[in-house]
Amino acid sequence: MKESKIYYIPYKFRRIENLHILLWLVKDACWAINLKIPALIMIIPTLWVAIVITYQTRKITSEFLHNLAIDFWITANCTWMIGEFTGWDANLVGRYGLREFSLIPFGIGLFILGYYYLIYIRRNDFEEQILQQTEALMQQESVKSDN
Repeated sequence: MKESKIYYIPYKFRRIENLHILLWLVKDACWAINLKIPALIMIIPTLWVAIVITYQTRKITSEFLHNLAIDFWITANCTWMIGEFTGWDANLVGRYGLREFSLIPFGIGLFILGYYYLIYIRRNDFEEQILQQTEALMQQESVKSDN
């Protein structure tokens, strides 16, 4: 029988990720129904929680890189939203507006994930490194919960 591998994310990490989904949905729903002030206010907690998640997962490279890409995705998303709300669109200010500038953080996020999928996971020690990182995090979280 083949040995099964466990990929572990601590409960407190998962809880904040679930909160992040709620914040992101509220922000985007406000954007969709043109509630400008609430949508703009929601940028702060949405981006803050995304950064916290990225920091929390810094010890598991695969999680860290994906969460870093999400940080750039949210930044791009917020840039685009601000452009729509403020009227700073390509049609109004010339050739480029904030929608076009949002391609910069989108591109950075894509670059990060491109690196991960095209280079990083092809390393010979990839699976072993992820398992070691996961086990170390499990150990660390276990010690914290025992105290």
